[in-house]
Amino acid sequence: MDDCIFCKIAKKELPAKFVYEDGDIVVFPDINPVRPVHLLIIPKEHVAELTAVKNPELFQKLFSVVQKMVGEQGLQDKGYRVSINGGGAQVVDHFHIHLIGPMTKTAVMG
Repeated sequence: MDDCIFCKIAKKELPAKFVYEDGDIVVFPDINPVRPVHLLIIPKEHVAELTAVKNPELFQKLFSVVQKMVGEQGLQDKGYRVSINGGGAQVVDHFHIHLIGPMTKTAVMG
């Protein structure tokens, strides 16, 4: 999609510091982090939101990357939250997963 900011980031038309990249997925820090670690995990292919994902292998790969990032960011024993917004609740209409941490059971984001 031509006007999608995440597509532009994935295509390297806009700057972002990639924490991870492969042929299908990129990971980069959120520009407005709510915790010390706040990463966005996105497919390079434009998919508007969760319900538009038609390829179950994409889910598998995305969540494998989430697991990898939890380990690489040292969040395994420090608490973390994985969040997906959809149905118009997302700021950018491109399917993305937030990995946020460290988190405690009582941490409030905002």
